Amino acid sequence: MENRKRRILFVDDEPNILHGLRRILRPMQAEWETEFAKSAQEALAKLSENEFDAVVADAQMPGMNGIELLNRISKQYPQAVRMVLSGEANEKMILKAIVPTHQYLSKPCQVDVLKAKLTRAFALRDLLKSHQLRDLVTQINRLPSLPNIYLQLVEALKSPDASIKTVGAIISRDVGMVTEILKIVNSAYFGLRRRVTSPAEAVSFLGLDVIKALVLSTHVFSQFKGNKVKEFSLESLYSHCLDVAVLAKKIAGIETEDKLIIGETFMAGLLHDIGKLILADNLPERYGEVLRTAKTETVSLCRMEEEILGACHAEIGAYLLGLWGLPDSIVEAVALHHTPGNCCARDFGPLSAVHIANYLVSKDACDFTIQLDDNYLKKLGLIAKVTEWENLLEKTGEEI
Repeated sequence: MENRKRRILFVDDEPNILHGLRRILRPMQAEWETEFAKSAQEALAKLSENEFDAVVADAQMPGMNGIELLNRISKQYPQAVRMVLSGEANEKMILKAIVPTHQYLSKPCQVDVLKAKLTRAFALRDLLKSHQLRDLVTQINRLPSLPNIYLQLVEALKSPDASIKTVGAIISRDVGMVTEILKIVNSAYFGLRRRVTSPAEAVSFLGLDVIKALVLSTHVFSQFKGNKVKEFSLESLYSHCLDVAVLAKKIAGIETEDKLIIGETFMAGLLHDIGKLILADNLPERYGEVLRTAKTETVSLCRMEEEILGACHAEIGAYLLGLWGLPDSIVEAVALHHTPGNCCARDFGPLSAVHIANYLVSKDACDFTIQLDDNYLKKLGLIAKVTEWENLLEKTGEEI
């Protein structure tokens, strides 16, 4: 973990707001070094002089507003975590804010919420020891989708018979789309009292008009440009993730009746390898080397990623999901699905189910480089159930 203080820049044109932030954040001065700017222009001047770990900007300011500012920052200073803070949001504003911002916070924002959001973002950064990978992930604004699914979605939305059920089913089949839609619906703008973890529920809540704007106007979803990495198949990745998600959900359904845990388990399984997509899309040449070497030497992909890139896909994926505000249980399961023993919790949850499901699905596909953490499962009293769960493994092509 880095020992230096985190540097955070707050931008708001209201002096009283900045004064209040100075006062309430004073107890954090041992960990954070805070600076304040009264306009976007002043903020850009400060950014040109010093490096900041995070920028929190008010959405509505005269001249250049906060969203335009964060859009500039995403291009010029991609290493900074970007959060927008607003008290008078509307649908048009939130659509503009989706791409350049990591999280959208409602104003007034309770200090505990603000502290928690920033602390969590910094903790996730510490998972990645490589500064290059931190910067790479922080600057990602969208994730690519399978071209055929993207085109199906566009056609469905253009159809006069478009339905929430049909659109939800299409989005549910694509990891990139699922991540984007959960980021949006769980933002503070909507003020939901609980986390939404089902893509179908997210689409139902947002409605077709918002989804159309996201896809056809804002272009939040983008197509994956094929052949970047010869050894990488997006179709195979999604097939594996779906198999893991289905099996993990079955396991969770046996171990608990908690529908929230079961839903989060499925989503964690679907997103557990999203770090591979990030690497293949953004570092194609180096990731191709990782894939070739891992296959030649018959070692785990995670080990080779750490040796060549400095971090495993699990940590990379978790960092992005955490930045985008997805539920802690999903982020934890993604981060530790290869190393669950590093988790402090000692009870069954999404992490347990995804770890087991990933092992069993990989073994069924003759990938024996994925290891089961026997000690972790023994501590949870689950080791004797592995054979039972293995019998659940049926590639039935279930719908999400």
